Amino acid sequence: MTETSPESPLLEVTDLAVGFQTMEGPVQAVRKAGFSLGAGKTLAIVGESGSGKSTTAMAVIGLLPGNGKVSAGSIRFDGQELVGLPESKMRAIRGRSIGLVPQDPMSNLNPVTKIGTQVAETLLVHGMATSKDVDRKVVEVLTAAGLPDAAERAKQYPHEFSGGMRQRALIAIGLACRPRLLIADEPTSALDVTVQRTILDQIGRMTEELGTSVLLITHDLGLAAERASDLVVMHRGEVVETGPARQLLEDPQHPYTKSLVSAAPSVAAVRLSPGAFAAPAAERLTLVDGNATEPAAPAAEPASGPDAGEGAAPDNIVEIRDLNKVFKIRGKSGDFHAVRNVSLEIPRGRTVAIVGESGSGKTTTARMLLKLIEPTSGSMTFDGVDIASLAKGQLTDFRQRVQPIFQDPYSSLDPMFTIERILDEPLKTYKRGDRRERAARVRELMEQVALPASMLRRYPAELSGGQRQRVAIARALALNPELIVCDEPVSALDVLVQAQILKLLGDLQRDLGLSYLFISHDLAVVRLISDYVCVMKDGELVEAATSEEVFQNPRHPYTRKLLASIPGNELNIEGELAS
Repeated sequence: MTETSPESPLLEVTDLAVGFQTMEGPVQAVRKAGFSLGAGKTLAIVGESGSGKSTTAMAVIGLLPGNGKVSAGSIRFDGQELVGLPESKMRAIRGRSIGLVPQDPMSNLNPVTKIGTQVAETLLVHGMATSKDVDRKVVEVLTAAGLPDAAERAKQYPHEFSGGMRQRALIAIGLACRPRLLIADEPTSALDVTVQRTILDQIGRMTEELGTSVLLITHDLGLAAERASDLVVMHRGEVVETGPARQLLEDPQHPYTKSLVSAAPSVAAVRLSPGAFAAPAAERLTLVDGNATEPAAPAAEPASGPDAGEGAAPDNIVEIRDLNKVFKIRGKSGDFHAVRNVSLEIPRGRTVAIVGESGSGKTTTARMLLKLIEPTSGSMTFDGVDIASLAKGQLTDFRQRVQPIFQDPYSSLDPMFTIERILDEPLKTYKRGDRRERAARVRELMEQVALPASMLRRYPAELSGGQRQRVAIARALALNPELIVCDEPVSALDVLVQAQILKLLGDLQRDLGLSYLFISHDLAVVRLISDYVCVMKDGELVEAATSEEVFQNPRHPYTRKLLASIPGNELNIEGELAS
C-alpha cells in the first residue's frame, strides 16, 4: 500500500475483503484491497465494470447490499475504525461527514417527491438548515451544482429533469452538508463535458477551501488523470497498480493498466483517426433552411453504402424538417421551447451523432423520432413514410425496424424479469422463431455484448451498471433493426467494454447496413464512431458537418468550447485506438 500523504490519512483501507452470498454460493468481490487518502486530496479508483471499485466505496460508507459483508480488513476514517461500527453510529457519520454521489440518478431519486423537497430533507436531517431558511439554502445548493433556474427547478419532479439534470440534483444532495469525505461514484457519467467541468470545478473548490477529500470512482481515465492526485487501478477485486495519476497513465506498468489506457477514447480523444472502425467516408451533412454552417469541400471519394449507386450519395433513411417541441413548465408562466426548427437527415448505413449540453434538446429530438413523444410542429419521415401518419400495422412494423438504447439502463429494464426473459420478450412478442430458436438467439446476443450466459438467470439489480447497459444494447439488437437510436449507449460502461461495444456497433453497421442516431455528451466517443456530427445548443442546431471537420475545424464558438472541455485531452498517451 502506498500512502497518498505523509501525514495521517483521512481514510485508510487495509487488506479489505468483501464477499456476497448468492444463490450460487459465496462470491468474493474484493480481495486484500488497500489504499489511503489524505485530507484535501482526491483519489480515483478505476477499473472495468465488476472490478470491485464501487463495492469498495460502498463498504467505506457502510451501504453494502444485505447479502454483502466485509469479511476481513480495516477501514479507518479520521482514525476511527468503521468495520463493525454499529449502524446507529455509522448513520451519524454517513451524510454529515461522508457524503455520497451515487451512479444511477433515476433509481436514487424519489420519483414522487419534488427535487427541492429531497434536498431539503438532507439539509434538515443533518442540521444544516432550519424550517425558516431551508428553501433559500435549497436554491443555493442546487445553483452550486449547476442547475439553472434553481428556484423553479426545485418545484419539479425527477421525471421532468433530463438525465444530466437528475445527476446534478444528486450531486447537490451529496454536497449539501459539506462533508469531509465525498465518495463520488461516476458523478459525471450522465453529464456533458461543459457541465462536467463545472461540477468538477465545484468539487475542486470545495477540496481546496474546506479540506474535503474526494474518493472518485470512474471509468473515464482522462477525468481521473485530470482531477485526481493519485490513482488506484482495480481488476477482479484486487488492486493491481497505484501511484500518481498522470504518471501512472502516461507510463503504466501493469498489463491490465496498459490495456485500460489503450482502450480509452476519452484519454486520446484529439488523436483518434476518423473511421477507426472502417466507417465509410462521408460528405458534409446536408441540412435545410439555413440550419447548416458554411458548405465544406466535397469528400475526396464518393460515399458508399446500401443502395448507393456508383458515385452517388446514399439515400436517407430518416429526414427531419423544421422540428419543434414546446413543453408546458409546471409552476411557471410561458412555455419551454425544447427543440426549435431542427432539420437533419440520416443517410442509410451511416451514423449521425447529436452532441450538446444536458437540456440542449438532443434526447427530446431522439424521443420524437422514436414516436415516444409527439412534436409540436415539423415533419419526420422514416424510409420515405411520414412517422406521424403511421397506421397501427405500420407502427408495429416501425417498432421492429427502429429500436432504442436508452441512457438509464436500470429504469429501462423490468426489475421483475430475469435477463433471459428481458431478451426473449421482444422475440416472443414479434413471433421470431420457436422456443429453441429464441433461446439460441438470446445466447447469441449475450455473446455479442460480452456477457456470460450464466447471467441469464439473474435480475437487473444483481448486475453492475455497465452490465445492465450491455443487456439494454443486446435487447435493442434482438429484432435486427435497421435504425438504432442510441441515447448515451456507452456512458455507463468502463473503457474496455466501451471499446468492445463501439466496435460491435461499427461491425454491425458494416455487415448489416445499420443506421445510427447517436446521442452523446462524450465527444471522444462521437469522434470514434460517427460519420456526421450535429451540435445542439438551447434546442437549436448551431453546427453540422462531417465528424472529421467538426473535430479538426470547428466553426462555432460553442463547438470549440465543447472540444476544449474534454478531460485529459492534453495527456501524452498513445493508445491502440489512437493509432
